Amino acid sequence: MRIIRYIKENAKQLAAVTNENEVVDLPFADFMSLVEKARSENRTAFEMVKQIASEEAKQPLDGLQLTTPLDAPEVWAAGVTYKKSKEARNYEATQGKLDAETFYDKVYDAVRPEIFFKSTAARTVGPNDPVYLRSDSNWQIPEPELGLVIDKDGTVLGYTAGNDMSCRDIEGENPLYLPQAKVWKNSCSIGPSILLKEAVSDPYEFTIICRIYRNEELVFSGDAQVNQLKRKLEELVHYLVLDNEIFDGTVLLTGTCVVPPNDFTLNENDRIEIEIPGIGILNNPVLQSGKVKQVV
Repeated sequence: MRIIRYIKENAKQLAAVTNENEVVDLPFADFMSLVEKARSENRTAFEMVKQIASEEAKQPLDGLQLTTPLDAPEVWAAGVTYKKSKEARNYEATQGKLDAETFYDKVYDAVRPEIFFKSTAARTVGPNDPVYLRSDSNWQIPEPELGLVIDKDGTVLGYTAGNDMSCRDIEGENPLYLPQAKVWKNSCSIGPSILLKEAVSDPYEFTIICRIYRNEELVFSGDAQVNQLKRKLEELVHYLVLDNEIFDGTVLLTGTCVVPPNDFTLNENDRIEIEIPGIGILNNPVLQSGKVKQVV
């Protein structure tokens, strides 16, 4: 059972999507209201939504204007959690000298994972919204990732797809530039749905697929399995909430395992599709952000 939001009468409507791609409106203001109501009745959100779906009228999914499935107060991300990511970061940091050991090798094997702040609700966009290219970077890519939707205690409530837009040249120049390589307007997208935790038997069986189109011609396609993840999902959540205040509806992106070739960079008017079967396709066009003022 998937949870979406769509525009209905100029407002965001929470809804459920059945396995037959039929949409049922839900009588809750947002995703966390659904979770809290289910908990108050000692039920899971999945059980509550399943009952509502069996009783209420349905409509087709096609044609609905989707938004982010929730307004995540914060989006965090884990880095260097896949071998492919480690290799890409090493390439950036060493100008292609892959035989040199770096701090990325160390964090890949360390007890403590890399976790960084990625976005706020105001910076996060949803399905079919544009993601922006940073104007002071010449090497930018999407990072397709499995996202965990968690509550303030770190309990996983569901799964979504995320795009952690990244500037490879800025991060490679100096690791202290990581916030600038990761955080800017429209640099994060999530959606198109939240697949409820109870509907997933094993999250490590998810496949993450990324496709990039230029002039509507496919210029990159790649996929990988979440079971290639070096760390456990619970481990990443543990370090995020450790001595930290986390808010209900926070999203934790768990790292990228699909990386375009090193000579590839996104262009304005490209289009990115990130698909996780069972969750759906997160589609975002690419636009150039405003030019930064040059400092003389």
